Amino acid sequence: MAKITYIDHDGTERVVEAKNGETVMEAAVKNSIPGIDADCGGACACATCHVYVDQAFMDKVGEQEEMEKSMLDFAENVQENSRLSCQITVSDELDGLRVTTPESQH
Repeated sequence: MAKITYIDHDGTERVVEAKNGETVMEAAVKNSIPGIDADCGGACACATCHVYVDQAFMDKVGEQEEMEKSMLDFAENVQENSRLSCQITVSDELDGLRVTTPESQH
């Protein structure tokens, strides 16, 4: 299990416990985190689970694959630390992960 902090674009923080093996997006959906729309259900076929990963965790969340890079082209306000939360798998190493949702997923 890992504790993940989801931060709304307005600064509101919500901490949830996520199971190893599920994605950061799945944990968000299960816990009704606002700002994670997840329209495609985690198939990496949209960009509605876009998050900004805290810089301290960038080396721990893994590298983007080509499909994710392609889908991020559809996201607004992409930054260096942008990721699709459906592509980040929870592990003990991600305990304490902090991600921020953008103002809009559309």
